[in-house]
Amino acid sequence: MNKKQKFDQFLSHGPISGYVPFHPILMHFAARFNGHTYGELASDYKVLVDCNMKALEYFDLDWVELISDPYRETSAFGANMEYIAEGVPKCLNRVVQSAEDIIALKNPDVYKSIRTLDRIKGAELYQKLLKGTVPVFGWVEGPLAEACDLAGVSEMLMMLMMDTDSCNRLMDKCMITAKDFAKAQVKAGCDVIGIGDAICSQIDSDTYNAFVKERHQELTSYIQSLGAKVKMHICGNISHLLPSLGNLGLDILDIDWQVSFDEAIRFMGPQVAICGNINPVTIQDADEAQIKQMTQSLLDCMAGKKFILSGGCEITVNTPIANLKEMGNCCKIFK
Repeated sequence: MNKKQKFDQFLSHGPISGYVPFHPILMHFAARFNGHTYGELASDYKVLVDCNMKALEYFDLDWVELISDPYRETSAFGANMEYIAEGVPKCLNRVVQSAEDIIALKNPDVYKSIRTLDRIKGAELYQKLLKGTVPVFGWVEGPLAEACDLAGVSEMLMMLMMDTDSCNRLMDKCMITAKDFAKAQVKAGCDVIGIGDAICSQIDSDTYNAFVKERHQELTSYIQSLGAKVKMHICGNISHLLPSLGNLGLDILDIDWQVSFDEAIRFMGPQVAICGNINPVTIQDADEAQIKQMTQSLLDCMAGKKFILSGGCEITVNTPIANLKEMGNCCKIFK
């Protein structure tokens, strides 16, 4: 079986003897590994694909992805962007500064916006190169994350408490574009769509349930109706959200280093693959012997479970190549 076939079997039927998928989140690390800047990776799908293809080969990863930064949709909504050579692209203006701005906000055509189209073209290029042999992961922003990108984090969180009509209206518009963008990426060849909604780790479960849960469930169901799988990524401590996340119908849940695998499995059940969760700072700072020990320990603990080996969040740019290679080597004993 090729990597796509094996991963499909893993998601559909559960753990496979001798197989643990390995895929840390790579952005700035992938760019530098292939001699490019973060700005080049985030602004040019050809660079992004090339960097991830090199990482796929060298680290024997089990999928490739199109993740780069949180501002693809924000740019499509009208934000001005500045590319930073060795940093995350910078959003130069808040698109939403008032309730009137939300009412006037128009949903963009994801095929006409430069940055959303760039990601769509990336999916097409992956399929041209890989010919369906390796899973391709696309990405969209979750409704609360995108609302914060458009209005500002503090401003949106205040709106949740003080102006529920406006925040619901804004997140509803974010949902339309998330669906449009997900559909375009699936049509271009993505097998899985990641939903990034990191800000949710910073709200309490009651607020999540009131404003976000049903939207996450709706977006998940929509993506699955297109024939793709769904991965939810909320970095940070989401222990308090696990009971709510458990019935969204997800295929994969990322968990960060603060979250217990046992708790994640208890609430998500055996049907959801749990991905994580070694602290990226530890992956960066440990030596190879320590990496081997902690990785093997995690593999032993998760034996027989629907588990994907990864860092808790993005692998840092200064992570030694040998450390990430050692994580992959530990996985190979199961392959």
